[in-house]
Amino acid sequence: MRETFEHKLGKLNNDLIRMGGMIEEAIASAITALRDSDAVLAKKVVDGDRAVDEEEKNIESQCLSIILREQPVARDLRKVSAALKMVTDMERIADNAADIAEISLTADVSAIMHIVKEIQTMSEKVIIMVSHSIDSFVTTDMELANETIKADDEVDELFVSIRNRIVELIKSEHCSGDVAVDALMIVKYLERIADHAVNICEWVEFFKTGEYKNTRII
Repeated sequence: MRETFEHKLGKLNNDLIRMGGMIEEAIASAITALRDSDAVLAKKVVDGDRAVDEEEKNIESQCLSIILREQPVARDLRKVSAALKMVTDMERIADNAADIAEISLTADVSAIMHIVKEIQTMSEKVIIMVSHSIDSFVTTDMELANETIKADDEVDELFVSIRNRIVELIKSEHCSGDVAVDALMIVKYLERIADHAVNICEWVEFFKTGEYKNTRII
C-alpha cells in the first residue's frame, strides 16, 4: 500500500512540475508579447490559460482521490493538502499572465520602451520566484522556500521604482494616461504573481511543520 501511495505522490509531483513549466512559460511569453507587440503570441498566452485550468482540475482530482482512497495522516496528509492549496495559487499566476497578455494586445508601449525593459527585468525575477517556490515544494527544501520569500522584497522594490517612473512620465506628459494605466496594471500583475509564489512557499512550511502563517493546523 505504501508503494502505491509513493507512486501517486510521485505522479502528483511530476504534474505540479509540468504545471509550473506551463505558468513560467506563460509569464515569459506575455512579457515578450508586450515588448515585441506580438499579438499572435499574446493570444497564445490567453488561449493557453484553458490548458492550465484543466491541469489544475487534474491535480485537484488526484489530491482528493489520494485523500479518499489512501487516507493519509500527519505529514502525508499535509503534503497532499498543501498541494491542493498551492495549485490554486498556480492557476491564479496563469490568470495574471493572461491578463498581461490581454493588455499587450491593445497597449501602445512605444512611448515607454525603456520602462518595458525594466518590466522585463522584474518579470525575470518573478519567474525565478515561481520556479523556486514549486521546486521547494517538490524537493521539500525549506531553505529554498525561505530564500524565495525574501526575494519578494526585491520585486516589491522594483514595483515601487517602476511605478514612480510611470508617475514621472505622466507629469512630464511623455505618455498618455491610458498607456500609464496599462503599464501600472502590468507591474501590479507581476507583483501579485510574486505574492502567489510566496503563498506557495508558505504551504511548503505547512507541509514540513504543520504550521501555516504561525498557526498550528495539523
